[in-house]
Parts: sequence; structure tokens; C-alpha cells
Amino acid sequence: MDSERLRKLEELEKQGVNAYPYRYERTHYSQELKDAYDELEGKIVSVAGRVMSIRSFGKLVFISLQDPQGGIQVMAHDLPEAELKKFEALDAGDVIGAKGKLTKTKKGEVSVAVTEWVMLAKALREPPEKFHGLADTEARYRKRYLDLIANEDSRRVFAARSRIIAFIRSFLDGCGYLEVETPVLQPVYGGAAAKPFKTRHNALDAELFLRIADELYLKRLVVGGFEKVYEIGKDFRNEDIDSRHNPEFTMLEMYSAFEDYGDYMKLTEEMLSAVAKELHGSAELEYKGKKLSFKKPFKRLSFVDAIKKESGVDVLSWKTDADALKVIKAKGLEVSKPTRAHAIDALFDEFVKPKLWDPCFVMDYPAFMCPLTKAKRGDPLLAERFELFIAGEECANAYSELTDPRAQRRKFEEQAEAKRKGDDEAQPMDEDFLEAMEHGMPPMAGLGVGIDRLAMILTGKESIKEVILFPSVKPKGGNVS
Repeated sequence: MDSERLRKLEELEKQGVNAYPYRYERTHYSQELKDAYDELEGKIVSVAGRVMSIRSFGKLVFISLQDPQGGIQVMAHDLPEAELKKFEALDAGDVIGAKGKLTKTKKGEVSVAVTEWVMLAKALREPPEKFHGLADTEARYRKRYLDLIANEDSRRVFAARSRIIAFIRSFLDGCGYLEVETPVLQPVYGGAAAKPFKTRHNALDAELFLRIADELYLKRLVVGGFEKVYEIGKDFRNEDIDSRHNPEFTMLEMYSAFEDYGDYMKLTEEMLSAVAKELHGSAELEYKGKKLSFKKPFKRLSFVDAIKKESGVDVLSWKTDADALKVIKAKGLEVSKPTRAHAIDALFDEFVKPKLWDPCFVMDYPAFMCPLTKAKRGDPLLAERFELFIAGEECANAYSELTDPRAQRRKFEEQAEAKRKGDDEAQPMDEDFLEAMEHGMPPMAGLGVGIDRLAMILTGKESIKEVILFPSVKPKGGNVS
């Protein structure tokens, strides 16, 4: 807290001024005044916002005021001495309301010639330097409110993120989907290979988990007769934090009865091409200095064939984990866990993923890697699954969903065995979900889209921390926020 600012606040209070009033009647935002200047010129208007700078030249005072639409200049001139003296209480960072005549300066800048102003919030700390913002990147994440005050680009990015989500909702609603909400606290986690966060419900005396995916509850709703459902919400995974991963992240998950992964390829490219056009006015944009095209149709690529072409390895020939690890060692690669699945991912990440730029559906994964997916028609070694890669980033994942409860039980048993052997990302048995399947689960397709990564690419950023308002970081005190 700044002592001089505090002194000014106390002086205002001695004068009977409430520096934190209840409300203020604003007539226009800054851009509205600029757009409608011809019809509003000379009229009395009221604006409100944060003071970004103050310039005083004797009896002439210029204030740069920032609001959600940008900013406008407030100027005071030819005011009585007593009125001018009131500006001495003003500092950069204060929030004020100003009323006056709409005019232009000699240089043509739209301005409000103030006749009266009121303090709406006295700032007791110095704001970030306007033109350089926050130099400490981590401080921008820890104190996002300061980042938003100082950096117009940050405000642009988060407004764009909201537009992306709103557009996706509108698109899916228009396709006949029903938006639903499913439990975040779950007695059995599932729907993905990931480590969960654990908690305890005291009243129920039960261990619960923050969901790692929405999948199994959304599928229950399809069994119940809601044939097209989606949810946009938070999922949680107790894993690493980096430029591509945050333990709390936003996912779109959706399911449609009587469709398969081929139908969802068409829907995905239609939806994402439309999102790009909504945000950029075109299906083509620039990312990392290169052209990125969301034009339909997106490229299709076989997962197994792509690995074989780029690395020379036929991963379907591996029968054991030992076979996989021998090849990985020869390639000079490392894996986080000594399994076939992790070895296959390592090959793909090293040899294939860096070459995927324009949106590309990578499809037909080894069946043993996909416990919730139907086998590929005509080739039981593969599963009808695709992942969408954009600019080398995995942005979506979809299946022709497994709907036979007997096959699903076998898959869960295989996962349980993997967990007993030490795979902490294997999915547990979910008897309640199996019971729902036994009531008859119709054929369906399912899709998950990572909103954070999609927003990162569409806004031209290179870290998801730039598109998550309050990402998880380790603050100076040592506690994660």
C-alpha cells in the first residue's frame, strides 16, 4: 500500500467524499462515443473507467481513461480553481466517473470535456507501467488482474477465448445437441488414462475423485434417451504443469447416438473451420509466423502407417513390452513408463507429430491403447479412434464408442490388471457404468476437444497459460495457486 495514496484517500474522507460509492450512471462506453460522434457531438455524456495517465498543464488537465471497449480522453479546462484542485487527489490506477460535453481536441481526438467527476475506487497501489506491462511473466499469471489492466493484448485474447466457447455452444445447439452438466466429484474416475486428484466427503465417509473426463456420465445420458449431448467444463489431472498442460483445464465433450467416428470427423472439421472464420474472418490464419489453414476437408492419416513411414517401425509387430523397449532404446528415445503404449507414443511424438501442421485427423490406433473404443471394421488389431492435430498439438480425440457391455468389462479387467502391475494411469473398474451399458447402449460417436489448446492456437499464443485466466503456478511463497 502506497503511503501517499493512502494520505490522499484519508484527505478525501475528511472532506466527506466516499471514495468507494455504490454505483455510477454511465451513458456510453468509449468506442460507442467514437462511433456515434457525429450525432453526439456537444451532448452531455458520462463515462467511467480506470485512469491510465494524467497530464497537467496549469489549468488544463488530460486524463487517459480505460474501459472495456478501449479508452477515451477526459480533459478539464477553464474550471474554477477549487474544481481543478480536486484533481490533486487523482492518481494513475484510480477508477473514476466523468461527466461532460463530447468534443474533439485541436488534433481531432474525441474527448469528454469534463464538468464534474467522481472517485469510484481509489487505488492504493501503483499500477503496472502502461507501455511495458509486467516484465515478470510469472507475475502476469499470478496477478492476472494487473496483466489485464496493463496489456491490451491479454484483454483481446481472453475476449477471443470467450467468443470461441460461445460460438461452439451456438454451433452445437444449432445441430440439435443438448448441453448438460455431469458430476465433477465422482466415486470412480474414468474416461481417460490419467492420475486423479483425490478428496474425501466427510458426511458420506467416502473417497471421491475430481473427474479426469466427462465421458462415462455423458454416455449414461445417451442410454437414458438424450441422443445428442455435450458439456463444456473443467476436468482435472494430477500431472505435470508446462506450456501444454495445466492440472485444471477446460474440455468440450460430446456424444451422438447412431453415429461413428467418421461422422465426427465431418462435424469436427465443420465446427473448427467455422470457429476460425468467426474469429479471423477466414479459415486461414497465421500462427508462429506460418500460414495455418482450417479449410475443409482436413487431412486424414493412419496412425500406424505414419509411424512406420517416418520411423521405419511396425508397432503392430510388437507382442510384448520388452519388444517395444528394445526398439525404443535402439532409437535413443526415453519413455515415462516401460510399456508398449508409452513406447508407441514416444515414436509418434518424435517422428510424426512435429510434421503435422495444418489440421490433420490421425486415425486408427492400436486397439489395446483404446479401452473404450470399438475395433476397426475389417481389422480387429486397430480401433476406430482419431486424434486431431493442429500445428503439432493434439487438440481433439474421438471414438466409435464401445457399446457391448461384455467387451467393455473385458477391457476394464485388462486395465485393472495393468493397474495392479503399477500403471497408475490405468482406468478402474466401473460397475455402475457397466450396469448402464447392460440396459442397451446405442451405437454412438464421442468427441473431446481441448478448449485451452484450441484457444491458444486461434489467438496466436504458444502456451496455454496465456489463455487460462488463472493458471496453476508456484507463487513466491511456495504454495501453488
